[in-house]
Amino acid sequence: MWNTISNYSPAMAELIAFLILFPMASAVPMLFIKNNLARKMLVIFSASVVISASLLLLGVSTYSETAFRLAHGEKMGHLLSLGSVALNLFVFYVSLKHRRFKVFALAVLQACIVFYTEFRYPGNLEPEHHFFIDRFSTLMALIVGVVGGIICIYALDYMKDFHAHFRKEVQDRRRTFFFVIFLFLGAMFGVIFSNYLPWMFFFWEITTVSSFLLIGYKRNEESINNAFLALYLNLIGGVAFAIALLIPHVFSGTLEIDRIMHMHAGGGWVIMLPVALIAFAGLTKSAQMPFSGWLLGAMVAPTPVSALLHSSTMVKAGVYVIVRFSLVFENSKCGLFLALVGAATFMVTSFVAVSQSDAKKVLAYSTIANLGLIVLCAGIGTYEAVWAAMMLIMFHAVSKCLLFMCVGTVEHKIHSRNIEDMAGLIVRMPKISIMMQIGMAGMFLAPFGMLISKWAVIKAMLDLNPILTICMVFGGTATMFFWVKWMGKLLIVARDYDKHELKIGRYETFSLSILSALTVVLCAFFPAVSAYFVEPYLVEIFNKTFSIGEGNILIMCIMLSLVMLFPLSFINYGKRVKVVDPYLCGANTHEPTRFTDSFGNEKEFGMNNYYLEKQFNEKSLIEMGSVLSIMMIILMIGVSFLK
Repeated sequence: MWNTISNYSPAMAELIAFLILFPMASAVPMLFIKNNLARKMLVIFSASVVISASLLLLGVSTYSETAFRLAHGEKMGHLLSLGSVALNLFVFYVSLKHRRFKVFALAVLQACIVFYTEFRYPGNLEPEHHFFIDRFSTLMALIVGVVGGIICIYALDYMKDFHAHFRKEVQDRRRTFFFVIFLFLGAMFGVIFSNYLPWMFFFWEITTVSSFLLIGYKRNEESINNAFLALYLNLIGGVAFAIALLIPHVFSGTLEIDRIMHMHAGGGWVIMLPVALIAFAGLTKSAQMPFSGWLLGAMVAPTPVSALLHSSTMVKAGVYVIVRFSLVFENSKCGLFLALVGAATFMVTSFVAVSQSDAKKVLAYSTIANLGLIVLCAGIGTYEAVWAAMMLIMFHAVSKCLLFMCVGTVEHKIHSRNIEDMAGLIVRMPKISIMMQIGMAGMFLAPFGMLISKWAVIKAMLDLNPILTICMVFGGTATMFFWVKWMGKLLIVARDYDKHELKIGRYETFSLSILSALTVVLCAFFPAVSAYFVEPYLVEIFNKTFSIGEGNILIMCIMLSLVMLFPLSFINYGKRVKVVDPYLCGANTHEPTRFTDSFGNEKEFGMNNYYLEKQFNEKSLIEMGSVLSIMMIILMIGVSFLK
């Protein structure tokens, strides 16, 4: 099936094909199996195989970049063209059915550009390499395979509880749900390993349509509206991607990522403009302002969908392609404006998150903010910034997936996802509370990976651009504020609470435990991760690498040991703690949180967080950030002509 181009490895070639095709092949029977037990066994088996194959990739991958060419690439190209037609027909159908004419118009425009390119310039740019693998794509494959597989296993118990809660409101469509999830995973592997941009575009569009189906799972008015919002905004990026594919055909360029990376220095605007358009598509996919609305709307979907879209797959596809072309953006005006989009998104959405009490909304804005930070690093394009971007991608995927899944479990048990209602969770659900603390620590505490990566971002920007540094510092301060107040709420114990922990399903518990352990292990061994994945990639791309120094590593290991004592000290907290009434000047009533004041009036005692809604008004901040981002995007594409 594969012909050798460089560093050929038959095992690697077959494994890449397997990772793309197996999830898609597994998805098909899930669409038809009605028996819940049989489907559960197939999901567990398929997820386990995907996880194992992703880990096996470590054993067969080589140190340097390896590229492959399909022996029957032309036939495969025709099959992908048919698949593209099927996707377009589906979008045409659903948009007309629901009278979403803007979506229909964008889908028609995108299809016209793609078909004009294929029929006007047939075979003009036959690829030398269809697929390739390096340390960056290996790291991304691990994130998609391991985290995505764990989400699939978690979804078994969660979706059962979900339909128990919404028995009358939501039709049980778990067959379609797992079909789309595994189709999604296969498409993500296709995006990661594709070297030929038209093939990457095909897999890219599968993720767009899959996210539309997953967000609209409930099929009520709100979910349908939000699903079409996601489809609309991602089709805007799809049109830009399609134009990016047309330009090289007209001007005799190239459609292979490895050749673009080697030609960028002397390629001029013929290289820079398509890359800028692909970066624009990446901004829509990664929900950067002004396109952040679709990711917030995705919260209407079941929690496994939120975890999948927000952490390991959909949004990571966007930042993956931007980081992949980071060398092209280095020391360019186009890269500067791209970095400013990321900086504005990071700072604005971090401040907006401070004003939110809905736990999923905090996680959504935090996701958008961290993706903005990754875009900022890619726009800078230096080896230090790319090191930080790759580490941010990894740590964010694991920690944020853990937090989304914990919040989903908590919401099912306490029937609320409001942070204020999570008071005393350390007593009510001690194990889940500890896992949430680990996830939050992974997002902002030293020496966890996210904070180390942010430190590297500041170091990379310090001498380059003071405006970007200021955005980073202020946004990081807001990040610490909303994580600290949420963590504090989990530990407040003001009265006795009902215990919910024993009712959690074993698949949920297993998935959350694995992700918690993975968060700690990645933070403890991040120097090894950097040495194996990130540094070899930097050497290959930039001929230099980034290191934080052995002394700093030792200090961080000591800090990690001390920090981990905090959540571990609460393991048996719910069993041994004795909750007594708070002392309210001796004026307590029969209720533990109520007291009688000096005028004989009964009052309630409470400890609530500050949300500062007036100071960090969501609507005004998003409007301001969107205007700034639109200006930067226009300038980014405009200056790409000047390269």
